[in-house]
Amino acid sequence: MSRLAKKPIQLPAKTEASFTGGFLVVKGPLGELKRAINPGMNIKIENNTLSFTPNADTIRLRELTGTYVAHAKNMIEGVNKMYEKKLIIEGIGYKADVKGADLVLSVGFSHPVALKIPAGIKVAVDKSNVTVTGIDKEVVGQFAAVIRATKKPEPYLGKGIRYSDEVIRRKQGKKAA
Repeated sequence: MSRLAKKPIQLPAKTEASFTGGFLVVKGPLGELKRAINPGMNIKIENNTLSFTPNADTIRLRELTGTYVAHAKNMIEGVNKMYEKKLIIEGIGYKADVKGADLVLSVGFSHPVALKIPAGIKVAVDKSNVTVTGIDKEVVGQFAAVIRATKKPEPYLGKGIRYSDEVIRRKQGKKAA
């Protein structure tokens, strides 16, 4: 079993957790998150702590125990503090706009690319910076990855969409003789 799963998870103030019908529900000041849990997993909620134990001693359930603990920690953190991903758009004429429920990217293609913003996610655009925020870590990370995949940064000029903390290794172009 995972080392993470051996310690109970403390629930912060103003945060509630419940386990009914195979779903773990975490409620906090910023919202509510719900996740399906494998039926082979026992979840105990008592004295503001959350603990996971597998029903049987199988390799698969021991593996899943650490995974579910990590998911629960992310859910607890998300309902108390928003997750945020920042992306930078680099290139002449490259820009992004939020129009209704779509993020419209103009990144060097013959047509603008419209991406549907998932429910529960907020996207803010100012000049060449795009900020994706939300309470669900997976959804925020996945949507930021979809935005980046639209136009990956290229190594010669550095044009494209990259994360704010990402470093692009630049290559030297052809030399004139």
